[in-house]
Amino acid sequence: MDSLMCKLVMGLVVMVGIIEVSGVEAWTGEIRGRVVCDVCADSSIGPEDHVLEGAEVAVLCITKSGEVVNYQAFTNTKGVYTVAETMPESERWDACLARPISSFHTSCNHLNQANNGIKFTYNRPSGNFHAVKPFVYRHQYAPSYC
Repeated sequence: MDSLMCKLVMGLVVMVGIIEVSGVEAWTGEIRGRVVCDVCADSSIGPEDHVLEGAEVAVLCITKSGEVVNYQAFTNTKGVYTVAETMPESERWDACLARPISSFHTSCNHLNQANNGIKFTYNRPSGNFHAVKPFVYRHQYAPSYC
């Protein structure tokens, strides 16, 4: 009988734990950005410029509770990187810093001075994304058509 009672109490404790955890309101955040090669090195994005696939980006976020969370992302074929996470509302991102780490393109691997990092507050509601302005790498040698 004691064994049956013990199992019943343990089952009740597990059920209460599940109910308590499911009561936590979840929050989902997403950060998106793009990495571009400035072929003419004119600090503007034009038709001659192209996106950089495989560029590495670091994103550092501080949560509302003060915890620092570090993410690493790589750009896809469209030059876009994405960082996303679901967490309790009380732990949501408060502020973030996105900065490019490296580009594997040998002809386009010099960062413009203005793109050392972008700091921003994250005040989007759950399920929405924050768009970061593009990081621009200069082309090592500007072609003659520039």
